Amino acid sequence: MLSNQAARSLSYFKKGVKGDLILEAILIIIALISLLPIYYLVNTTVRTPEQVIASPFGFPEQLDFSGYVKAWNMMNYPNVFKNNLIIAVVSVSGVILISAMAAYAFARRPGKLFNWIFVSILIGVIMPYQVATIQLFRVLTNLHLTDTLLGVILVEIFVSVPFNVFLIKNFINSVPIQLEESAYIDGAGIWKTFWRITFPLLQPVIATLAVLDSLSVWNDFFTPLLILQTRAKGVILLEVNRNVGQFQTDWTSFFPMMILGVAPLVILYLFMQRFIVEGVSTGAVKG
Repeated sequence: MLSNQAARSLSYFKKGVKGDLILEAILIIIALISLLPIYYLVNTTVRTPEQVIASPFGFPEQLDFSGYVKAWNMMNYPNVFKNNLIIAVVSVSGVILISAMAAYAFARRPGKLFNWIFVSILIGVIMPYQVATIQLFRVLTNLHLTDTLLGVILVEIFVSVPFNVFLIKNFINSVPIQLEESAYIDGAGIWKTFWRITFPLLQPVIATLAVLDSLSVWNDFFTPLLILQTRAKGVILLEVNRNVGQFQTDWTSFFPMMILGVAPLVILYLFMQRFIVEGVSTGAVKG
């Protein structure tokens, strides 16, 4: 027979296992509920409208990819994808470079002046730029940047700079300053020290911000809507929005367009998820 202590331990173990099973079951149910809209979205794109009306959540009797072909042609997908890619690549590259250099100055040059400038930049994190839409549009018009990809790129860069500066500055504070002092002793200047010593050590946070900024820029609808006017310079979300009418929505084209717009982001995340996890874990340890 088991002793009282052993019996108690076995009882606690059974209760713990039972509690874990209940928790796992609840989490599985929540995950299935969360995946239901995604299933409906993907499932609808490979079925005919008649099948969707007859059974909204049923399995497709026969795969039908004509919706993707129609969406591809209606969107002029190669053109809008090219515009999206140019805006995303240039904007993310520009914001990473500007934010990294600004954050380095704020982290390594303490003083009242730099603190005031840093605080003023952080106002951009708190206050959305949409509150100054009219003034922004006037500035872009005076600079002849309306209906240009450059105008969208500049707005995306300066909108994302405050948050990036805040995160990179905190990460730079965890980089040992002795490494930079050794570079100074060897004759390196500030510029060379930053690019050769500090910037390579920022890889985890840079990779994380690159993915976050890419998601933000790629999914931004308001800025292209405000600046871009001709369809030849449009982006994916503007083309998706064309299916939303005043009285009806073309769902057979709307859903495939959404899939075509999201697919590049999914591929990007699959390639960059290792860096995202590394950046989050490194920040947690160093913070």
